[in-house]
Amino acid sequence: MPRPAGREPGLLHALATLDHRDVVARELMDDPDADPAALERTFHRFGLVNRLVSRPAAVYEEWVRPRLATTHGARLLDVGVGGGDLPYRILQLAERDGLRLEVVAIDPDERAVAAASRFATRGFRTRVATTADLVAEGETFDVVWSNHVLHHLGAVELGALLADTERLVAPGGIGVHGDIERSRGAYVGFWAATLPFAWNVFAGSFIRPDGLTSIRRSHTVPELARALPGGWRVKRSFPSRLELVWGSEIADG
Repeated sequence: MPRPAGREPGLLHALATLDHRDVVARELMDDPDADPAALERTFHRFGLVNRLVSRPAAVYEEWVRPRLATTHGARLLDVGVGGGDLPYRILQLAERDGLRLEVVAIDPDERAVAAASRFATRGFRTRVATTADLVAEGETFDVVWSNHVLHHLGAVELGALLADTERLVAPGGIGVHGDIERSRGAYVGFWAATLPFAWNVFAGSFIRPDGLTSIRRSHTVPELARALPGGWRVKRSFPSRLELVWGSEIADG
């Protein structure tokens, strides 16, 4: 049986340091030399975690479906595709409702795009690309979305992503970047919820250690609010999540 991948800091030590964002810690899956088998297991386990933590049905209802209801169809850009399960689930929900959605999912990491390509179907396309690449190509989308990307970014990278998002959002569209909100409650909750599965469902993957690292690297709502350019706002979501929002939702609010 595969063993849990990676090492975790002690729980009490981690909790004691959560007042400040840990910009030094790195996720194991971001290592170019990460074990391929463990990385593949991680991509395939993302769906289990995202169904609970990222709540694709809620994302669809709040941010995507309103764009579909007012057009003959819509385009969604998923930035940082990861395992591809989240944008694919959103596409499934649109098809369930008889609404036409085209999903373009990008990631600069060829390994992530290769994993997400298992969902390739009509209306779902993956690319090795960055938001800057799509800006240069003159692409626009009704929804520009990312999930669990923000905590990977430094201040300059965050600013570039937000600027690119503004250029990629079509008139009447919206940009939304969802992530974890760093807190002791989020850390303890993930630590406890994943512990029973560390030696079975998540064994041999990076899900547990990288999830805990992600929380330590994540922002709080006040931290992001201070860093946002004009036209953006940050809102809290459930569970222990935050969303940066730009576009028609701002005007509607």
